[in-house]
Amino acid sequence: MSETAPGAALERDIAARTDSYFNRTREIAMRFGDARVTYALFLRRPVISAPRLMIDWLHAVERARATRFEIELLHPEGTWVGAGEPIAYLSGSLIQLADLETLFLQKLGPPCVAAHNAYQMSLALPEIGFLAMEARHCAGAEMQEMMAYAAAIGSEAAKREGARGFIGNANDATAHWFGNARGLGTMPHALIGYAGSTLRAAEMFRATYPDENLTVLVDYFGREITDALEICHHFADLAASGALAVRLDTHGGRFIEGLDPGESYAVLERHAPGAIRRYRSDAELRSLIGTGVSAAAIWRMREALDEAGFRRVRIIVSSGFTVEKCRVMADAKAPIDLVGTGSFIPDAWSETYATADVIEYNGIPRVKLGREFLLRRKATGEPG
Repeated sequence: MSETAPGAALERDIAARTDSYFNRTREIAMRFGDARVTYALFLRRPVISAPRLMIDWLHAVERARATRFEIELLHPEGTWVGAGEPIAYLSGSLIQLADLETLFLQKLGPPCVAAHNAYQMSLALPEIGFLAMEARHCAGAEMQEMMAYAAAIGSEAAKREGARGFIGNANDATAHWFGNARGLGTMPHALIGYAGSTLRAAEMFRATYPDENLTVLVDYFGREITDALEICHHFADLAASGALAVRLDTHGGRFIEGLDPGESYAVLERHAPGAIRRYRSDAELRSLIGTGVSAAAIWRMREALDEAGFRRVRIIVSSGFTVEKCRVMADAKAPIDLVGTGSFIPDAWSETYATADVIEYNGIPRVKLGREFLLRRKATGEPG
């Protein structure tokens, strides 16, 4: 293959990024003779199948190498996969496949785990929409693409079970995964700092984007309630029409305006007493009555808005909304309209390590001791 031939850059990338022992295996097979092999691809934990990015990449390698791989997808995209169950069998020439393992596993494990997290979040709060805000936490463009894809696949799986799921994401590059042309969002904290006040930032946004709904961050100055009500009174027409939302993103170092531990308990006692009477872990208690965007904080904002007559103003929340936090919010019946989160990114990265083992050589079942569970069922004598 010439340096300018299509696929030359891909080949250089594979050679440089794969583990050296796979390169050496390929060279040995080229010297001693090829074999048709079958790999079993799996993860050690339950996941949602999200193989599309890996499959697309394998097809690109097929074209570059003028070869064919057989991909038997045992768990279609968006379906649940048990721990240790093969997601797919991948067959082809050992010479053409040996040096690909490192890279195709990179493209399989993280999306599957992130998709499972997004699926669980969506089911935990089935009536609430989610906005994917993972990009700023990703290690580069490839991870950004994987995580957005994963959120979309996990969301679609949850939608099939009645959840609202993810309605979009926060940037243009990956908006296509959610069926959108553009990313969604209004303002960061930097705009409020630039404007000098929450109200002025909202005015600037409205002047620049007069035809869009308005969502205003209200935690910059630690006056969540005061600033939210000022915004509502100033934009009373938007508040009345349902086109105005306030976003709570209070960091975990303080309570929202007017709350402390005692008052947080009191708020939940008014609205979700059962949520605070059951045994809780420390993390669950923080999500209920702790600092930051707690269930008590959300209920307090809803109280203040309703008492002032702004019942149609929506509440958008962000800040650490993991699967566990979403479950706590569901238990507290927190009045949330939309959750912005990137916390479907796997927390324990070691859980994302996909594995592949060759289970057949020229049609003969053979796998390392202890991995017999990966063999095709007919090869083990079990019912097919």
